[in-house]
Amino acid sequence: MSDAQSLAKEFEPHRRYLLGLAYRMLGSHAEAEDTVQEAWLRWSEANRVSVDHPRAYLSQTVTRLCLDRLKSAQARREVYIGPWLPEPVLEDEALLQPGPEQASELAADLSFAFLLALERLSPLERAAFLLHDVFDADYAELAEALGRSEATCRQLAARARSRVRESHTRYPVSTDESRRLAAAFLHAVQSGDASTLKTLLAEDASFVSDGGGRVAAAGIPVHGRERVTKVLVGLALKHPLPADAKVYPTTVNGLPGCLIRAADGSPIQTVAIESHGGLVTAVYVVRNPDKLRHLSVSRRH
Repeated sequence: MSDAQSLAKEFEPHRRYLLGLAYRMLGSHAEAEDTVQEAWLRWSEANRVSVDHPRAYLSQTVTRLCLDRLKSAQARREVYIGPWLPEPVLEDEALLQPGPEQASELAADLSFAFLLALERLSPLERAAFLLHDVFDADYAELAEALGRSEATCRQLAARARSRVRESHTRYPVSTDESRRLAAAFLHAVQSGDASTLKTLLAEDASFVSDGGGRVAAAGIPVHGRERVTKVLVGLALKHPLPADAKVYPTTVNGLPGCLIRAADGSPIQTVAIESHGGLVTAVYVVRNPDKLRHLSVSRRH
């Protein structure tokens, strides 16, 4: 076996962990893949004799690369048109799920609500929280990765933990009931049935759609049963899906929902539906073509 093959074999067991970390840091599937690829290049070029703990070394490398990327990402977000949502990941994106060594309850949470809660943190808070609370790194590893003292890392993680708890409540998902509710909701939207929609939505339901200024979408987050119903029905009437579009039920960021494709297989949008107590509490729609590129048939087959 060549040195390159040996390095690749040693790197692969860490890929899923690194992709999961990078995606949660950046909110972008494409950028997470690019970051992990860059970490691989650095890994393959490093003096392997000096790398005693591969997971820690790679984790630090990915974290630092993500912090660099977040600087430019923040500038782009300031001029982003309309609500911003992370790039969606589907149920078969197993590489973004943590391995069994990550026992944290949050480790399996890829929901839009959780990722948006992370967006409200500073880059250093985000890194400290993810590494410690989600991926089980100790404070010594955090200090090494962030170039800060352990005491500072404790403060960063604690502050981030408090802010995440304030803005994100996690409900159990993936039950048969939630999937049936999602199917009924999607059918009501497609048929423009406002009366049924109202019976499915919680009183304080929210709707967030990300078109990035590229395609039709609600320009601001919408809140409240009446307003959400009005906007959903209005969008369905003014901007109907192509007659030959196909709807594929799936899990989107851990939530029941669907991927809608055009006849040629190109993705049109994803829909993720959050529910609690038998009612839809939040709907997240990603329509920005740039954020759906990784779901194109040409890339996946």
